Amino acid sequence: MIRLFLALALLIATYGAGTAGTSPAEATARRMGRGVNILGYDGIWDGHADAPFRTKYFRLLREAGFQHVRINFHAFRHMDEANRMDPAVLARLDGVLEHTVAAGLTPVLDVHDFAACQRDPEGCAIRLKAFWTEIAKRYARRFPSAVYEILNEPGGAMTLARWTALQSECLRIIRRHDPNRTIVAALLNVEAPLAARVPALPAVDRNIIVAVHYYQPMRFTHQGAPWLPALAGIAGIDWGSRDDAARVTADFEAIASWARAEGRPVYLGEFGSYDRAPTQARARYAAHLARTAERLGWPWAYWQFDHDFAIFDTNTETWARPLLDALVPPGKPVQR
Repeated sequence: MIRLFLALALLIATYGAGTAGTSPAEATARRMGRGVNILGYDGIWDGHADAPFRTKYFRLLREAGFQHVRINFHAFRHMDEANRMDPAVLARLDGVLEHTVAAGLTPVLDVHDFAACQRDPEGCAIRLKAFWTEIAKRYARRFPSAVYEILNEPGGAMTLARWTALQSECLRIIRRHDPNRTIVAALLNVEAPLAARVPALPAVDRNIIVAVHYYQPMRFTHQGAPWLPALAGIAGIDWGSRDDAARVTADFEAIASWARAEGRPVYLGEFGSYDRAPTQARARYAAHLARTAERLGWPWAYWQFDHDFAIFDTNTETWARPLLDALVPPGKPVQR
């Protein structure tokens, strides 16, 4: 009986540390609020060559009304043959996390090696488990506000069965070294009914947030994108009709209904439109998705800070004001 009591006490301490009536994941989701994706294609990781992101931008993001950043980290390219991370790159990651926290932002550390994992699930599994073993040990007593996102957009050759098994193994690895960390778990990122995209999650672990990404309709959000031949020559596609908005709302409500039944908070980790789309249409799209996510209680992260889809021009150091105002309406208090 004593052993059972101790086990229950440990379970409550590990997974019940949120505010009264709130799971730890729900408390973290509220703290995350509004966010933006950063550093996915910045040279900071390679020693600051072609690295337009400046340290001062962390404060700039906070002052603009954002509450978290999703750090897009391509880990695999910085691993040696034994799947150990380059110490210099880890030191740079330390610095990014330090600056994020110092600016009053919540860091979400996202492994962004989706292309390798979609192409080679077996090789991905080896490297992903090695990465989270190293990171969970390294930060077990550091950056307690940081959130771990196991992998961005699993899909392709990574089937649901494979992803369920791999994500479960990574969860166990992180929990072994860092039992109180909030973790973001991804649905399979494929065009399929929701039931075919949902991996099994441990029922007892209530410190998990489920990530979804949204770029529908692609004909609007990716018009003019040179990496998509079918859409590269398209331009001038508008967005913002009543039917346009209704489709987004219906898609989000379906996810929200599932999440309520499962008792899982949801994170809209990516959404946005390529910068060839009409500016005002981009702003309408961003505003509708952000407000719908907020109404449902979801934190969100716009894709992305700079480069394409951008809300900020690092050359002129100016905001794309229609997009920023759409995401963070002027005069609207920052959510807490």
